[in-house]
Amino acid sequence: MIEGALEVLATRYAYALMFVLMGIGMYMMIANENLVKKLIGVNLFQTAIFLFFVAVAYVEGGRAPVVPADPNPGELAMASPLPHVIVLTAIVVGIALTAVGLALIIRIHAEYGTLREDTLREVRADE
Repeated sequence: MIEGALEVLATRYAYALMFVLMGIGMYMMIANENLVKKLIGVNLFQTAIFLFFVAVAYVEGGRAPVVPADPNPGELAMASPLPHVIVLTAIVVGIALTAVGLALIIRIHAEYGTLREDTLREVRADE
């Protein structure tokens, strides 16, 4: 039973890596008080989702979705380009989200002099 589980894990290593990245990202978002570390956790979580989309789109023996001039229906195992296009778009959105997040973090630090969430709550409560 354990050998079968190890073989499945060895063949599906992308999913295992996805869960590890997702767990680390979620932990960083919840456990850290520093806003920069929280943003890094969001980026790790996004990377795990990107890896999931790419792993799901993988087709064993698949080729690019270009139909040859004389197609043989038995040999047309093609990978769908849609998940890869979605991931590329999500990467661009993730970069924009990171840039806006870093700009907000710089502004918060300039205004309050700290990036710790608990200290920011105290300062905001005193205002």
